[in-house]
Amino acid sequence: MLTPELKTKARLITLGALWGFLSGALVVSLVVWQARPSQTWLGSGARFVAAKLDAVDRWDRGHVDDDAPVLEAGEVGTAGTSDGPKPTPTVGAPPEKELEDRDLVIPVEGVGAGDLVRSFEDARGARKHEALDIIAPMDTPVRAVEGGRIARLFNSKAGGITVYQFDPTERYCYYYAHLSRYADGLRENDRVSRGQVIGFVGTSGNAPKDTPHLHFAIFRLTDEKRWWEGTPLDPYDILR
Repeated sequence: MLTPELKTKARLITLGALWGFLSGALVVSLVVWQARPSQTWLGSGARFVAAKLDAVDRWDRGHVDDDAPVLEAGEVGTAGTSDGPKPTPTVGAPPEKELEDRDLVIPVEGVGAGDLVRSFEDARGARKHEALDIIAPMDTPVRAVEGGRIARLFNSKAGGITVYQFDPTERYCYYYAHLSRYADGLRENDRVSRGQVIGFVGTSGNAPKDTPHLHFAIFRLTDEKRWWEGTPLDPYDILR
């Protein structure tokens, strides 16, 4: 039978062992906590914030999810692409006003401003026209609306024989389509002057063969300055 003195010693030994165990566990926990990757606790909304950041990153790469949060910096359309360019804010005067002030040449010889018919919003199958059709006899000269650079001479199934011309600032592109042929000697990267003949009205591409016309479009280029990509502008308002 244990004496009171031995019982006291046994209790002290037990308490010492328990204290040693708890101290060791605390030290181990502190070491593990210090070694963990740096984190920021976002609370119960962490999953939503992570999803939102991912959506913003996808938007910045040019991919938009229908149900994802979107950062908007102004409405931006596209010409010739399924994915839109990165939105950029408009700075300064609206592009239509800037181009109106340049008094561009009507691109088909013999056609006046009063002969133009608005068709920018007209349907072309499942899409909008986003251009201006200028009816004229076959092989009527097509002229550059202002000076600039021939960015691309291209033959496509829809547009047929086409010209992509950059304006002098290379912030806008003029698109001339359904030509019958190019002007003799015209080459990519050529500098052209205002009113210079660059081609002739035709029915190439998907144009009706009994309706020769020029399909003329204007678009504001993206920062990447790709000749096939930009924000469509209504040529009717600019040329009138």
